[in-house]
Amino acid sequence: MSENALTSGDFTEENEPYSLFGTWLEEAGKTEPNDANAVALATVDETGLPNVRMVLLKGFDERGFVFYTNFESRKGEELLAARKAAMCFHWKSLRRQVRVRGEVEVVTDAEADEYYASRPRGSRIGAWASKQSRPLEGRFALEKAVAEYTARYAIGEIPRPPYWSGFRIKPVSIEFWHDRAFRLHDRVEFRRADDGKGWTKVRMYP
Repeated sequence: MSENALTSGDFTEENEPYSLFGTWLEEAGKTEPNDANAVALATVDETGLPNVRMVLLKGFDERGFVFYTNFESRKGEELLAARKAAMCFHWKSLRRQVRVRGEVEVVTDAEADEYYASRPRGSRIGAWASKQSRPLEGRFALEKAVAEYTARYAIGEIPRPPYWSGFRIKPVSIEFWHDRAFRLHDRVEFRRADDGKGWTKVRMYP
């Protein structure tokens, strides 16, 4: 599909969301100044109060959208408890937005090991050193922990921490939004009732 077709609103003729998302993400990679794969991730705590923060999408396919984190962080605990989440991509340079809502599952150990091994060595050390989302008494404490784990794993491979892995959002809905003149935007939502079932496409009022 050509860029002109997408920007003219012809994306509303698409009947499958993942290929469309791949096209938009690829185009965002050419126009966004930083991290086209950055996405706002929304979770809820035990009281139903929401939390939202930016994470980096690390993969997607027909099974869903994958990102990685510390399970002992606030978002990790909330995801493990609720097993539901939402995310929103916003590409300002393209005037496009994609919203995803769905159930959450933990990725396999093999998936987590493969991605963890691909990270820079410093990032792997950081996964051990950071007690994510917990109070930090001072910057020196973090730097000391980094130094300790750097010495511990000075030689050889750095194992993946048992509390560090990934989540996959298995969408029940994916909405594509494109800015149009006079706020008469294009909005198309793909919905499915059950995981693995076909998608229903609904064009929405802006």
